[in-house]
Amino acid sequence: MAMIAILDYKIGNVRSVQKAVERAIREAKQEQTVVLTAERDQILSADGVILPGVGAFGACITNLSTAGLTPVVQGVVDADIPLLGICVGMQMLFEISEEMGTWQGLGLLPGRVRKFPDTLRIPQIGWNQLHIQRPDPLLAGVADGAYTYFVHSYYCDPACPDDVLTTTDYGFEYASMVRRGNIWGAQFHPEKSQQVGIQILKNFLSVAGDR
Repeated sequence: MAMIAILDYKIGNVRSVQKAVERAIREAKQEQTVVLTAERDQILSADGVILPGVGAFGACITNLSTAGLTPVVQGVVDADIPLLGICVGMQMLFEISEEMGTWQGLGLLPGRVRKFPDTLRIPQIGWNQLHIQRPDPLLAGVADGAYTYFVHSYYCDPACPDDVLTTTDYGFEYASMVRRGNIWGAQFHPEKSQQVGIQILKNFLSVAGDR
């Protein structure tokens, strides 16, 4: 049976992500299981891996390292296992974050994490639209302009425009979904985005199930 691993490195929204994935499995009628885990062998034997994140970038990347999961995430990428970063999990995919100092990210995608301009209301909290830049399996059944739920003060600034799947307008257009190879990122919270979020998770399950 196919298995989805959610990385458990002592952050706040892991259970809500697990419940959303379980709902997606039920709706998709997939023969899949989902586990919360920090076990290297279990993660590297998964069919898909989710890297959640909530709160400050520094705390998340430090916890990930303390849990011994930084090289494991690299192993997931090297093994061509589908990887989905959510919110700060997406931000950690990049090289550098400017949140409260300078932090090294995982460096899986070129680019930086920057603060929204002070002229905007920070954080961005609430529903906003996805503007699709190119087709992708994770966007199957998702309409251009669909609304998802955001909570963040910093945004990803990819160095490579080809990595951008969707943009969102919050005073300017920024990358709200990215993809490079087997790596995906979503700045919004699929687990809080009702049916659109569940559809994206179902699509991720489908990609993982096709491995």
